[in-house]
Amino acid sequence: MSKKVSFGARPSTTAKPPAADAWVAERAASPVSAPMKRLTLDIPADLHRAIKTACASRGTKIVDELRELLVQKYGNP
Repeated sequence: MSKKVSFGARPSTTAKPPAADAWVAERAASPVSAPMKRLTLDIPADLHRAIKTACASRGTKIVDELRELLVQKYGNP
């Protein structure tokens, strides 16, 4: 007994994925007015769990709350 398996059409070789320049231009058009920089911070696991739990209960993201705290402490230049 043989089983036939059919595969969909092979993707066209002429269809190109979006260019990186288009992606960058799209990101530049986002509502963020200032360029962003990444900050890596090591914290104890218990503190991370407490922050994550509190944010989840409020329906917010950790990054949004931390940005707000940093702006309160250091202002928004």
